[in-house]
Amino acid sequence: MGREILKGLIDIHVHAGPSVANRAVDAAEMLKKAEAAGYAGFLVKDHYFPSMLGTKMIEKHLGNGTCKVYGSIALNNSVGLFNMKALDTARQMDAKIIYFPTVSTKKHIDDHKKAAFVGSGKPTVPETPIEYVDENGNIDPMAVEILKYMAEYDMVLGTGHGNLKEVKCLVDTALALGVKRILVNHPHYNVNASLEDMKSWADRGAYIEVNACVFKGSSKFGEIDMDYAEKMIRTCGVDQIIIDSDLGQAGNIDPVEGLYEFIETLMNDFNITEEEINIMTKVNPAKLLNL
Repeated sequence: MGREILKGLIDIHVHAGPSVANRAVDAAEMLKKAEAAGYAGFLVKDHYFPSMLGTKMIEKHLGNGTCKVYGSIALNNSVGLFNMKALDTARQMDAKIIYFPTVSTKKHIDDHKKAAFVGSGKPTVPETPIEYVDENGNIDPMAVEILKYMAEYDMVLGTGHGNLKEVKCLVDTALALGVKRILVNHPHYNVNASLEDMKSWADRGAYIEVNACVFKGSSKFGEIDMDYAEKMIRTCGVDQIIIDSDLGQAGNIDPVEGLYEFIETLMNDFNITEEEINIMTKVNPAKLLNL
């Protein structure tokens, strides 16, 4: 199949600049790479600032009309955490994914005490660690209000970098409140969910994210053996899996090349078919984003 497999692909997790973090590509450079590869679109994720300001501008002024560029917002301390006004503004700016806290969670901060997070800048104001589910399993009331708003406007929930208890509670609460479109962010990495957890979420309609970035061979920072990606796919089923790059870090593999290598390995070494790849990289992202 070769690089033809990239035509029509939608990568919903690209860390392109500008950002406080040092990025390998900015969104304009990523657009040119994506157009050359035949992408139908990509989404820029930033942990600290809404990305819609840049994505809308570069698509309008620099794009050739073949590749869409989508924006998102992560509800971290830098935007006021569970800030309803920030959420409402993001909706008006057509944010395609609303991420629950990532870099502001206690889980994320604890995980990066020994080595600095590659996606952070050089802040002078420290993060206040966030735990949005208490020891009794109660979710922050402001988080509930955010989810109610998201359900009303049919917005996409990205579950972020919470711990397993938080993500479980978040998915349960979101579904109960009527959030229809959910992406469980890299449950195999950071969240430390089991395959059984992932299947439970998939069985209830959530999409499970498989990121090239965290697997050996597709990223200079990859830590997980490739066979685990196949296990996730076979456990949850291709109809509930979304494959994306999660690439763009300075010093890492190019987002397009890293994702291509990941897909190629899945097909060549693990017998994932072209049809299955198309579902996980083209059909499912389009369904999630309601394109």
